[in-house]
Amino acid sequence: MVTGWFAGEGDDFTLLGTRCSACASVFFPREDSHCRNPGCAGGDLAEIPLSRRGRVWSYTDSRYRPPSPYVTAPELPWEPYTLIAVELVAERIVVLGQAVPGVTVADLSVSAEVEVVPGVLHEDDETVWTTWRWRPTGVTGVTGVTA
Repeated sequence: MVTGWFAGEGDDFTLLGTRCSACASVFFPREDSHCRNPGCAGGDLAEIPLSRRGRVWSYTDSRYRPPSPYVTAPELPWEPYTLIAVELVAERIVVLGQAVPGVTVADLSVSAEVEVVPGVLHEDDETVWTTWRWRPTGVTGVTGVTA
């Protein structure tokens, strides 16, 4: 888990961003030192919860095992996963993340609604690395997807 990128559990799970007080630009991943908007002289950056739902802006699948530092078990077969770029309209940003397990590119379309949910990136005997995932809303019958 990356401290400060998300908070909560279940229906209270949300991504955390920051908003500049001078220009109202929103950043994710969060920005804590300066406004990244090149047209802004800068202002205070306040933590804000991002919208839990957004619209699919783009999507693809990953069919190769990424190199280190991505954690994989080389002795296990590679399992493709789906990546979704989600537009958060209220914040005017696009956030990239993995889909929940079982969602494929065949289950998605541009502008379909998705919601952010907690997910497990990797775990071992001592640690569970938590991340966010995107789950289509109103879809049933796919592992990890509920209506």
